[in-house]
Amino acid sequence: MCAQKARPGILAPTIEQMAALAEDALSNVPQELLKPLSGLAILVEDFPDEEICEAMDLETPFDLLGLYQGVPLGHRSTGETPADLDRVFLFRRSILDYWIESGDDLYTVVRHVLIHEIGHHYGYSDSEMEELERLAEEEETNAPAGRA
Repeated sequence: MCAQKARPGILAPTIEQMAALAEDALSNVPQELLKPLSGLAILVEDFPDEEICEAMDLETPFDLLGLYQGVPLGHRSTGETPADLDRVFLFRRSILDYWIESGDDLYTVVRHVLIHEIGHHYGYSDSEMEELERLAEEEETNAPAGRA
């Protein structure tokens, strides 16, 4: 497990608080990424389960900040009925560990993970996701103040 630097006076958010932060971050994701998000659940859990850790050959559950589970939109057949809801998981403890280690703003970390995992839903390449994140940062920089 990683050594953690203390952040005096800052309490780690609960799963519910992290979900609210993700919802706020989702409202600041570039609009072109949000169009067909119906049927995509965004869930917050402390860690990936054992099955995910084994399937991804993770050394530790802290190695995974988020995960998209589903069939990317571009890989679906038109007559196909999905067997399950597509899901984006945000792993709270892993995100908090990264936040502590990096010193980045927690909101920014959550938004980054969300954009990356939603990008997998669309089948985007890493370079396309980097461009979407850049757009999100520009939009947030140009947005009126108000997010706490």
